[in-house]
Amino acid sequence: MKERVTIREVATLAGVSAGAVSLALNDRPGVSETTRQRIRAAAEQLGWVPSQAARNLAARAGRTDTIGLVITRPARQLGLEPFYMEFISGIESVLEEIEGSLLLRLVRDREQEIAVHRAWWRDRRICGSILVDLTKSDLRIQALARLGIPTVVAGNPGLTGGSVAAVWTDDSAAVEEAVRYLAMLGHRRIARVGGDPRLGHTAIRTRALAAVAEQLGLEPPRSVPTDFSGQAGARATRMLLASANRPTAIIYDNDIMAVAGLAVAAEFGLHVPADLSLIAWDDSQLCRLTHPALSAMSHDVHGYGALAARTLFDLVHHREAPSAPAPTPTLAPRGSSAPPGPRPATH
Repeated sequence: MKERVTIREVATLAGVSAGAVSLALNDRPGVSETTRQRIRAAAEQLGWVPSQAARNLAARAGRTDTIGLVITRPARQLGLEPFYMEFISGIESVLEEIEGSLLLRLVRDREQEIAVHRAWWRDRRICGSILVDLTKSDLRIQALARLGIPTVVAGNPGLTGGSVAAVWTDDSAAVEEAVRYLAMLGHRRIARVGGDPRLGHTAIRTRALAAVAEQLGLEPPRSVPTDFSGQAGARATRMLLASANRPTAIIYDNDIMAVAGLAVAAEFGLHVPADLSLIAWDDSQLCRLTHPALSAMSHDVHGYGALAARTLFDLVHHREAPSAPAPTPTLAPRGSSAPPGPRPATH
């Protein structure tokens, strides 16, 4: 009895590689239609039939356990951003359990981001997507819904209208805790170095800062927008410290900007925390490597990424996938915060 015809034999007759045969016979992209037809003709001539193992692999390919994540950030900046490194590691911890994969792309704008998701879904490269950096009336949500892509957003459900599964942290509560702590220490003039004002979580934090400051009778706080980079954080800090009404405490929207702010305080000859208190956000290892160590709103970003991934797989596998909050960031006081010192006399 003749042995089963192999893919390699089909490849030899068609004059292509074994990989091309696999793509063609499993209806995967990567070969031209002319080549695909030649391969199928060769397979039919030789009487090739797929093995049961091949059928199983093909079926699995149609149910890929690959998550898509597209981020609109410069590659150099992302490499320095502790938040995303931790968030991605949380996603990977879930993928490791199921031998899944992550497709990651960095793009220049939202239109390119939608195009990447569309191409991945068309080519059956992903089972679903996680959206980050939500904005108000985010166009990506409707675009992915029209494509039928299972989607989980990492952001407040108030920004989605409840139309898509979401995981989020309570940024308002976290800001309130930070401001109340500083007010308890005696600070009345608090500023914030924030992120892109178009982003939903930036806007939520800005509103929360103004509301709690008014409630506590503090001076109206100033929020300076940035792109989250260390350079922008340093520029914003210089602007605040050079102003006539210099703050006695500054809250930063990420850790890298807080580290930059600490260096700027030294440039101005200010001692932290005697002359200026600083609070970072996310509490990565950076906060514990500075001198003094940075007080921070401690956030389990790794767990946040893992929650987003688990929620997406629940959605993909048609299990109940309700929106769910991640633990709220909590204050970790360290050496960069203290009661304000006496203001220098003016002449």
